[in-house]
Amino acid sequence: MSKQTLPYGSWPSPISVDLAVGSSRGLSEPRPDGDDIYVLESRPEEAGRVALVRRTPDGTFSDVAPELNVRTRVHEYGGGAYTVTDGVIVLSEFEDNRLLLKGSPTEVPTELVTDPALRFADMTLDLVRDRVYAVMEDQTESAIEARNLLVAVSLADGSISELASGHDFYSDPLLSPDGTHLAFVTWDFPQMPWDGTDLWVASIEPDGTLAEPVHVAGGPAESVIQPKWAPDGSLVYVSDRNDWWNLYRWRIGASGSMEVAPMEAEIGGPQWVFGLSEYDIDADGSIVAYTHGPDGSRLMAFGMGVPPYEIEFEEDSLSYVRVREGRLTAIAGAFTQPSALIRLDLAGGSEERLREASTLAVDPAYLSTPQHISFPTSGDRTAYAWYYPPANPEAVAPEGERPPLVVMSHGGPTSQARTSLSLARQVFTSRGFAVVDVDYGGSTGYGRAFRDRLREQWGVVDVDDCSAVASWLAEQGLADMQRLAIRGGSAGGYTTLATLCFKDVFSAGTSFYGLGDLEAFVDITHKFESRYMDYLVGPYPEVAGRYRERSPDHHSHRISCPVLVMQGADDKIVPPSQAEGIVRALQQNGLPHAYLLFEGEGHGFRVAANQKRALEAELSFYAQVFGFELADDFAPLEVSGL
Repeated sequence: MSKQTLPYGSWPSPISVDLAVGSSRGLSEPRPDGDDIYVLESRPEEAGRVALVRRTPDGTFSDVAPELNVRTRVHEYGGGAYTVTDGVIVLSEFEDNRLLLKGSPTEVPTELVTDPALRFADMTLDLVRDRVYAVMEDQTESAIEARNLLVAVSLADGSISELASGHDFYSDPLLSPDGTHLAFVTWDFPQMPWDGTDLWVASIEPDGTLAEPVHVAGGPAESVIQPKWAPDGSLVYVSDRNDWWNLYRWRIGASGSMEVAPMEAEIGGPQWVFGLSEYDIDADGSIVAYTHGPDGSRLMAFGMGVPPYEIEFEEDSLSYVRVREGRLTAIAGAFTQPSALIRLDLAGGSEERLREASTLAVDPAYLSTPQHISFPTSGDRTAYAWYYPPANPEAVAPEGERPPLVVMSHGGPTSQARTSLSLARQVFTSRGFAVVDVDYGGSTGYGRAFRDRLREQWGVVDVDDCSAVASWLAEQGLADMQRLAIRGGSAGGYTTLATLCFKDVFSAGTSFYGLGDLEAFVDITHKFESRYMDYLVGPYPEVAGRYRERSPDHHSHRISCPVLVMQGADDKIVPPSQAEGIVRALQQNGLPHAYLLFEGEGHGFRVAANQKRALEAELSFYAQVFGFELADDFAPLEVSGL
C-alpha cells in the first residue's frame, strides 16, 4: 500500500468517532452461578442504562431485568449493584434506589425496599436465613453526612435489620462457607480505602445478630481489601502492609495471618467502587490472581501444592476475576481487541470469548502498540507511562515533522493507566497524534511508597510528572514541543488545569469535569470523598492557604493557552460550578476557549450522542489550535477568541 504524505493530525482514519463511541459498551461484574454466567453491560445507546445479562449453557444471552437500570448510588460511584446465588437475584434499581428480588432469572422482580433515601450495594445472599447482607447508605437526614452501615434485608418481607454501625464506611459483607461467620471491612475518616481499612470477622448469633467482631488485620496505615473465604474456612485478603498489595491468610482463632505469596507486584487496586475482584479461590483451595507491577502484569496461580506459576492467556489485562471448577471467568482486554467476557480453562489453556463489548472492524495495522516507558522527573525520581506512537498504514508525515502529543492524566488520582483497547485513544493515534497515558506519582501498581508520593502533594507531583513526560518525549524526538496537549477527567481534569496554571509546557488542554476550586470541593462533595483532600492536600482549614495555592481558580490568570472544558449538568461529585469558574476566568482573560455542558449527564458521559459530541469537539479543538485540517467531515467546534 502506497502512503500519502500528510501532516500529523490530518491523516484519514477508518477509526471514526462513531466507531469509537459504538465500541464503548462496558462489561463488568461477571458472576458464575451454577452453569449460568451473569454480567453487567452498560449501553450508551440506551441512555447509559446498565443491563443485567445472563448467559445460559447453550451460549444464549438475555436481559434478566429488561428496562431496569442495575446500578447503585452508594458512595456515588456505586458498584456491587447485584448478587446471585442458585438463581436467586437481588439487585438495585438506579433510578429510584429500589432494592428488588427475583426468585429466579425468569420471575418478575418484586420490591424489597422502596425508600428512595436508602441505597444498597455489595450484597451477599444467605438463603438459609432467607436474607441478603448489604452495605446500606441512609440519606434520610443528609447526603453529605449519610449514615453507612451493614444490614440484613429479609427476602420474605423486606424488613431491615441493622448488623453493624459506628464506622464511617463499610464494605465486603461475606458469609463464611459454613454460614456461621460474617467478614466485613470498615474505615473511618480521614482514611480512604486505599489508605487504611480494618478487616473484621463476627460469628452470627442464633437470632441473626452479630457477636462482637474480631479484628483480623488493618489499621490507619494499612489498606486491607478484597477479602474472600476459602473452602477450608480460612479467610484470604489483600494487604499492603509490606508496601505491595499482596495476599494473606487468616484462620478463625489464630493470633495472626500468614503471607501467601510475597512479591513486588500488586493484587487489587484502589476500591473506588464495590464489587472489584482481582483474584479468586477455587473449590480445591487454589488461588488465581491477576498481578500488576513495574515489570508488567501476569495471571498467577498459588497454593496448588507447587510454587507459584504464571498462567498464559491471550489478552493484556484482566478484571473481575472469578474461578469455578478450574475455569476462570473475567473481563479481559487487549490493545488489539475490544474488552470481552472470557472463560479460560486453567488446566488446558483454552479460552473462549463469550461476549464482546463490540465487534471491532478495524485493521490492526491502524492500532498503535503501547510501549511502557520510565522517565526522569522532579526530585531525581522516576515515573512511568504508556506511550502510543502515531499509527496509520496509509499515511506518513513530511520529513522532519514531529507529531502533536496528547498527554492523558488519569483520574482517581490513584488510578492506573491500562492498555486495554480504547478506540477513543486510537482515534488520536490513527490520525497522527502521539498519546502518552501517565502513571504519575500517586498511581497504583507500583507499591505503596510510589502511591504515597502524592500525600499532601496533589497539584505538585502529578503536575511535575505530566510535564516531565511531555518534555522528555519531545527531547527524544517523539513529540513536537510546540504542540503538546494535556487532557483528563475528574481528578485528571484537576491535574490538567493545575498543569496549565503552574507549568509553561503545554499549548492546549482539555478538562472533563475537573476541579477548579479545592476549597469549594471540601464543602460541596459527597460523603465518600469529603475528607479525601486531607490526604491529597492536607487537613482543612489548617492548611487553607495551600488549598488556595493549588487551586486553578485562584491562578487562572497564569493559563496562557487555549482550553476546552466539558461538564455534566447533573454531576454530584464535581458540580458544574467548578467548571464555570474556570470558564469565567478564561473569558475575562481573553483566552481562546470552549465550554460544553451536557444535560442529563453526571460524573462521566454515558449517553452515546454526548460521547460522540465530546470526542468530535476535542479533535476539532486540537486541529484549530495546532493548525491542521482534519480529514473527518463533522461540524467544527466553535472556539471563542481563536
